[in-house]
Amino acid sequence: MTNIEKHSPGSFCWIELATSDQAAAKAFYGELFAWKCNDMPMGPDEFYSIFQIDGQDTAAAYTIRPDQRLQGVPSHWMIYIAVESADAAAAKAAQLGGIIIAPAFDVFDAGRMAVLQDPAGAIFCVWQAKKNKGTGIAGVDGTLCWADLSTPDQEGASKFYSALFGWKIMKEDEKPGHNYYHIANGEDFIGGIPPAGHRDPKTPPHWLAYFTASNCDASAAKAKQLGAKFLMPPTTFEKVGRIAVIADPQGAAFAIFQSARRE
Repeated sequence: MTNIEKHSPGSFCWIELATSDQAAAKAFYGELFAWKCNDMPMGPDEFYSIFQIDGQDTAAAYTIRPDQRLQGVPSHWMIYIAVESADAAAAKAAQLGGIIIAPAFDVFDAGRMAVLQDPAGAIFCVWQAKKNKGTGIAGVDGTLCWADLSTPDQEGASKFYSALFGWKIMKEDEKPGHNYYHIANGEDFIGGIPPAGHRDPKTPPHWLAYFTASNCDASAAKAKQLGAKFLMPPTTFEKVGRIAVIADPQGAAFAIFQSARRE
């Protein structure tokens, strides 16, 4: 277990669930990951549910707004990336061909954020921490450990994100159909970009969050028992670990990861 004091720029610093049924999501993830929940009032009958492990913030959930529902926004997990300036990151993303969905704004005294879209269409947030650093714990079951970018354009995504965040993006050996790109932020490997051929072309580009599991099969079976569906059943990736991709009962996709070092 690692307690996180501060997130370095370019790291994944927060994970947030937009859901069609907040009460059901709280029950599902509370059972699956043993997350405790702290509801923070957001307005009349609205709450921002902050999930915790060992008293440390690990993720959050809120109910999709009516206007988003009318636009057909489904339940989904959103990745936040730490930056020194949300305003500067948004401006740079636009220069690099991205779209500013929500210009930088203050979230009370917690921090400053912007909602951005990369040139292929994947949406992410940037977070300039003030009082709230983001996730406070890593390395135990139910904590964010990785994120993959599902995109039709590996090369274009590599150029965009490396220019925006200073990431080093490295290609694996180019075995046919195996060409996975690894993302390093400084010395830390934090995620990847799978080959375009591995993605469903009908699914919009998106970031997929991975949560740590000490037993992938047991966690996946529990998720299914709680009403989730498998998008990919538990599968072993040689020298990497065991991974399952799951849609929660409201349809939000996420992955669970058991490291090969734990098997």
